[in-house]
Amino acid sequence: MPKISQKGADMPESPIRKLVPYAENAKKNGVKVYHLNIGQPDIQTPQVALDAVKNNTIEVLSYARSEGSETYREKLAGYYKKNGVDVTSNQIIVTTGGSEALLFTLGSITDFGDEIIIPEPFYANYNGFSIANGINVVPIVSSIDQDFALPKIEDFEKLITPKTKAILICNPGNPTGYLYSKEEIQKLKALVLKHDIFLIADEVYREFVYDGIQHHSILSESGIDQNAIVIDSVSKRYSMCGARIGCIVSRNKEIIQTTLKYAQARLSSPTYALLASEAALDTPQSYFDEVIEEYVDRRNTLINELQKIPNLKVSKPKGAFYCIAELPVANADHFAQWMLEKFSHNNETVMVAPASGFYSTKGSGKNQIRIAYVLNKESLIRSVALLKLALEAYSN
Repeated sequence: MPKISQKGADMPESPIRKLVPYAENAKKNGVKVYHLNIGQPDIQTPQVALDAVKNNTIEVLSYARSEGSETYREKLAGYYKKNGVDVTSNQIIVTTGGSEALLFTLGSITDFGDEIIIPEPFYANYNGFSIANGINVVPIVSSIDQDFALPKIEDFEKLITPKTKAILICNPGNPTGYLYSKEEIQKLKALVLKHDIFLIADEVYREFVYDGIQHHSILSESGIDQNAIVIDSVSKRYSMCGARIGCIVSRNKEIIQTTLKYAQARLSSPTYALLASEAALDTPQSYFDEVIEEYVDRRNTLINELQKIPNLKVSKPKGAFYCIAELPVANADHFAQWMLEKFSHNNETVMVAPASGFYSTKGSGKNQIRIAYVLNKESLIRSVALLKLALEAYSN
């Protein structure tokens, strides 16, 4: 019998999606499942984006340009300028989601066996994308006790070898919700310049920052033009996860030229999704003001409720819409599956993402879960109540 590849065998399951069959079985048995496992916002997609698809007059649904249309990239450059990042349309490659942006970037800067340093816990697909490219992830642990702040720069430096090609951060962070400060970004800047490596920042949650703190993009730093690469997406910003439109932004010409070759190889991003994404850039600031207010309210509700559970530890996120909670259980993977298979209260249960899948260090995060606070306040309160009841039943 023919064998699959080693990298195929090594490809990890999604910690976010691997429990879906258990959730579906629970629903078939009449149990309502509160989904705290996936970052699918319930926020309304801007009407201007939906109308762009509904009201278009396209008669031939043709290929788009591989790098994205000139008008879309010009509007994107305008968006970044408003956010303190001065780039041109020629410094942007449009991709099929932020995932493809990361795949193209990793493919462009690494060879088989190269290394990328990532603070963990990190977005689980960083592991998968790295394995697909034959890259070794070198994790550096951040701690829940420090709300997952940037580890010491000296600890980063100890991990740099001749094989190190980049440091990858998510800012604000998925799954932690941590927002890196300007000072932390500047420390990373100094390090990548010293060792002549890339700094990749996944900034797809840029809009979602709280408590009056400002997001600081790596592209707003001077002197790092050849090292800085930003990964971005419309998915969360405009609640358009299904559009699958992202982009790579860099002032490094060679990066843009190389990622364009990857973009040409896959031909183009989907035309209707590009229409919606271009229109979404006309979304008024009032939309974001309301969304941020809603997420702050949800965050505060979630954290307040979680803190009422005995022996549970939770970090307070400064951005995005995720948090990590440490549970009084030995194995959160088993507990999460048990909640879907064996537990319900008034025919309701809750689905979470076990955090072990957001680490690459074996054994790390075994008693942690990621919670996405993408449900309304009433649902969050009920979800945490169910979590508390489940923990009590599980311990017995």
